[in-house]
Amino acid sequence: MKVFIVGAGFTGVQLARLLVNEKNQVVLIDNNEEITRHVVDRLDCTVITQDGNNLQNLEEAGIAKADALVCLTDSDEVNMITCSLVDSVYPDILKIARVRNYAYYVNTAAAKKSHANAFSGNHRPLYGIDYMIHPDVEAADAIVQAVENGAVSNVVTFDNSAMQINRITVGKDSAFAGHKLMEIRQITDLTMLVAYVEIDGKTMLPSGTTIMEPGCILGILALKEDTSKILELCGSEQKELRKIAIIGAGRIGTLLATKLIEPRKMMVFGMLKGKGLKNGQKVTLIDTDSVLAKQASERFPEATVYCGDATDESFLREEGIPDYDLAICATHNHELNMVLAAYLESLGVKQSISLVNSSAFASIAEKLGVDVTVALRDVIVDSIMSHMRGKAVKEIHTITNGDLEIIECEISDASKVKGKKMKELADPGKFLVLLVKNNSKKEYEIVNGETLFSTGDHLVLIALAEHSSKVLEFFGNESE
Repeated sequence: MKVFIVGAGFTGVQLARLLVNEKNQVVLIDNNEEITRHVVDRLDCTVITQDGNNLQNLEEAGIAKADALVCLTDSDEVNMITCSLVDSVYPDILKIARVRNYAYYVNTAAAKKSHANAFSGNHRPLYGIDYMIHPDVEAADAIVQAVENGAVSNVVTFDNSAMQINRITVGKDSAFAGHKLMEIRQITDLTMLVAYVEIDGKTMLPSGTTIMEPGCILGILALKEDTSKILELCGSEQKELRKIAIIGAGRIGTLLATKLIEPRKMMVFGMLKGKGLKNGQKVTLIDTDSVLAKQASERFPEATVYCGDATDESFLREEGIPDYDLAICATHNHELNMVLAAYLESLGVKQSISLVNSSAFASIAEKLGVDVTVALRDVIVDSIMSHMRGKAVKEIHTITNGDLEIIECEISDASKVKGKKMKELADPGKFLVLLVKNNSKKEYEIVNGETLFSTGDHLVLIALAEHSSKVLEFFGNESE
């Protein structure tokens, strides 16, 4: 695949690195000479110092032979214009743009509703953009997903499935501590599977001989309803979240409050998914900006809103914040978020979630004691990669440092695995097939050696990132 990336910021470079590691041909364009000079030394791809929103520049760089264009500059308008320019001449190229302004999403939804007949056929997408990626929405969805699952760990869920993957640390009092994975069935009869293991900062696919030492982290696939039991086996527990504090009433904080308090309002535009608050749950928003605090107070009369400094211990104790069950640190200052989350836990807050920049910061935050971290740039890259894999790929989730990817896909008619059993396909150390759902069933099932694969089956698999493209090709992903 040949991919053009316009914008060599952190996200653009991270996306380029993943694509290069998968042996794709990447062209990275940015008009900042200092940035491109720095990137040249870090990536094995074509790096061009030019304006990416100039069609002539793109054509000279070979856009005509590209499979995809991803626009990640700091300007929504530049991203959208670049996609529109390319779409006018090369409509078959997949175009993805990062767009932060909600107005463009609202206008798109309204236009499609007003001109439903026109958009029911082969009409080109508005602005020539196949997929818009909204960073704040992606991050808010990830945070809310963690809240709905008790904020005990990072969680990967699957559409319409009762199964999920929880990332849980093995405690010293865990029933698993010191045992090999092959011995799990002697400890519990719960429906579960260990999808990955993190030991000493390294993430890997497990084997039966892997020992679950205290301090190691397990990615456990299990029924959502069994989360509390799984946590207990790992030496932890799931606490009830009655009082939730959101630190930061900016864009993401407001999205979180909207999601938790008024989920139906955002569902109008399909921008957020979720269930809203459970009975008895209370939400409090805190921000140092009086204007943001006032706006939040007017928008969310059901919530308690404070204009105050969450780093001020006297303020926190006066308002009873240390007694809260969960603190979500979602300010625009990501470094402050992880420090503040750890600080609030030290004062008595039972659990914390922190919004951070990347998986590298997530690792630091976890060492500080933060329960759940959401890496903003990682969720953006995951969303982009999901759209670039082809129609058969539904979703991609990067695990921790990006060494592993969890992929939701569908077996095509041309697949090499059609008509074969799992025991005929096993490739230890490269991938694991976790779940399967065929057309005759509504629910995913854990795969075993006798599982027979058929055209149309929906799969959830985990693979080493460096092998993910080949694994998808093996399972019959139809490239775009």
